[in-house]
Amino acid sequence: MLHASLSIPLLLTIPHPGSTSGDWLVSGCDTPARVIASADGRELSLDNGLIRRTLRIQPNVATVAFDDLMTGASLLRAVEPEAILTFEGGVVVEVGGLHGQPDRAYLTPEWLEELVADESSMQYAGHRIGEPAERFAWKPTRHHEDRAWPPAGVALEIDFRYPAEKAQALAREASTAGDSERAAALQDLASLTVTVHYELYQGIPVLSKWFTVKNGGHRVHTLEAFTSERLSIVERESRVESREGVYYAPPDLHVEADFAFGGFGPENANRHCVRWMEDESYKTQVSYLRTTPCLLEVGPAVGPDIDIAPGESFESFRCFELVQDSSDRERQGLARRRMYRTIAPWITENPLMMHVRNSDDESVRLAIDQCAEVGFEMVILTFGSGFNIEDDSLENLDRWRLLADYAHSRGVQIGGYSLLSSRRVKPDTDNCVNPETGNPGGQTHGYCPALASDWGQTYFEKLRRFYAYTGFDLLEHDGSYPGDLDASARPPLQKGLADSRWVQWGIITDFYKWCREAGIYLNVPDYYFLMGSSKCGMGYRETNWSLPRAQQIIHARQNMYDGLWTRTPSMGWMFVPLTEYHGGGAAATIEPLEQNLDHYESILESCLGLGVQACYRGPRLFDSERTKAAVHGRVEWFKRYRAILESDVVHGRRADGRALDWMLHVGPTLEHKGMLVVFNPLDEAVEQELEIDLYYTGLEDVARVSSGGAFLFELPLDRRFRIRLPVRVEAGGMSWYLIE
Repeated sequence: MLHASLSIPLLLTIPHPGSTSGDWLVSGCDTPARVIASADGRELSLDNGLIRRTLRIQPNVATVAFDDLMTGASLLRAVEPEAILTFEGGVVVEVGGLHGQPDRAYLTPEWLEELVADESSMQYAGHRIGEPAERFAWKPTRHHEDRAWPPAGVALEIDFRYPAEKAQALAREASTAGDSERAAALQDLASLTVTVHYELYQGIPVLSKWFTVKNGGHRVHTLEAFTSERLSIVERESRVESREGVYYAPPDLHVEADFAFGGFGPENANRHCVRWMEDESYKTQVSYLRTTPCLLEVGPAVGPDIDIAPGESFESFRCFELVQDSSDRERQGLARRRMYRTIAPWITENPLMMHVRNSDDESVRLAIDQCAEVGFEMVILTFGSGFNIEDDSLENLDRWRLLADYAHSRGVQIGGYSLLSSRRVKPDTDNCVNPETGNPGGQTHGYCPALASDWGQTYFEKLRRFYAYTGFDLLEHDGSYPGDLDASARPPLQKGLADSRWVQWGIITDFYKWCREAGIYLNVPDYYFLMGSSKCGMGYRETNWSLPRAQQIIHARQNMYDGLWTRTPSMGWMFVPLTEYHGGGAAATIEPLEQNLDHYESILESCLGLGVQACYRGPRLFDSERTKAAVHGRVEWFKRYRAILESDVVHGRRADGRALDWMLHVGPTLEHKGMLVVFNPLDEAVEQELEIDLYYTGLEDVARVSSGGAFLFELPLDRRFRIRLPVRVEAGGMSWYLIE
């Protein structure tokens, strides 16, 4: 008989070839997330019908199964501790864990019964079951998708303590060896309580994990380093040998942390804390040199080196684990996008934004008025406009409060731009010191202000005062903290190099959380989505906006097509240079707007048709009644179909300037199940029959297709959920088709 934690489900929830029912990405999953105790009380399983993580709590705590219930696959091949902490004196402590597995390729019920606890590890001291709690408050003040915050699910907390007798024995050994620092750390080790936290969310194969340390002793403990997650995962591929330039693919387990920065994508932004490692102890792997990347480690590459005073606590960052049930690129992307909607629902806020180029009162009021007249929702004082958010004089604050009041009276939100990183502040002592050179500079963006410096603290105080006083609604925070190390001590906040990344990340994310609690929208060109940011660059080269207009529009649709593999439409911004930007002259810009209205309409259709908002940068949105009507009409169309346009997408054909390019919006729970948007880059009309995969719309038998309010076709779906749809797109135009 199979052990309960290793059993395979009798009914798999993989998509059935003849039906969308049972697919969590289409019809959802109603199985409640719960913690299930085994009959003998020795195990706890976090289970939501899609994934199950099982922890044995006797003789100590360890994850002994991690199962994909959607396919029946077992992800786990070996047992690890639940965390690994390093304290002052080089004291390394495993939190939980079991030992004695004879082969790390797989784990049988018989071997599981033979595993033993290590007396030098922290031991199980109790657990609690509850519900997920919000990581920070989110105050929605603009249109957003209706998502629960915090997400529904179940929470499990497990306490660990170090055996007092073992701590005393080790302290005596260290003292005898003359290592007084290590002896002191060990002497008080039993006073620490480590709590490992797990949250499993309902209806999605995602769980999160983190830990806290509470110091109940009488001395300060320093947490020098930690590993908050360590999982021995089944390898994705097995190769006997490897060669230079040939890399292994990691397992299909997508892992992100909210300790993310320094990149436009999660892979770059998490490189310093999420690692797929070689497992030298996995001696039976196929790789002759044991180089298969099949050991997941989550923990900071540097630090945190944080002091925990008596009576105080430390909380780690959180990692989020998404089990992928397929290697299909579209399905993996849909799963990631659903994860963001669940664990960071503020990313569904997607205001229509104008970047006004000048900050004088007349220009700002004109921008506000024009936004109100055409349906734009936000005015942003852009870079180079003369707007100075750091001017905290009462005269400046009063001026901007009056303009904010005026914007709000017109139903428009207002915000501004501020540059942080890539900035050399005065004096040079207020910039991060490069540990490689001992001087400022030479870092991610050249120079980065030290957030723990007096200048850094004053900067954030000014921003808080500005937003609290003026009622501004948005911060566009350029060059956000990218993770640069700082080799300088900056008391009382920062001791030096080892704690600099942790301290500075804490400073900026505390500010972002404050913004979200106040309803302030965040545009941040970095991956701070899990800490409050809503939008990052969709991905484009800025100098491409100096190309001729016809080239810009193809690049724009290519950029959006590529960016939407892993992001929702609301998570990325595009750019529209109403006036010259990076050169290019008249051929690259839209002004005068009426003169180039065809292109203006095309770029509006391209962005809004894909649900993506752009930064429309210039002094005005329209220059004539004809231009105003064109912009207003496309905005009204977007708002009428906003729900489906901001939903997830299925990729069709990427723009290349040679033929029709298209994307399919899908919303199986929405009124409109799908919307197909088709673009024609050619100078003549095109009629073509497209094969469209409607699986993710949730439709199974028949699709009713309409456009412009007029019914067109009723088409049967084939056995692969496809229809063949005749389309016609005028030269340089866009056609759209509602699917119900």
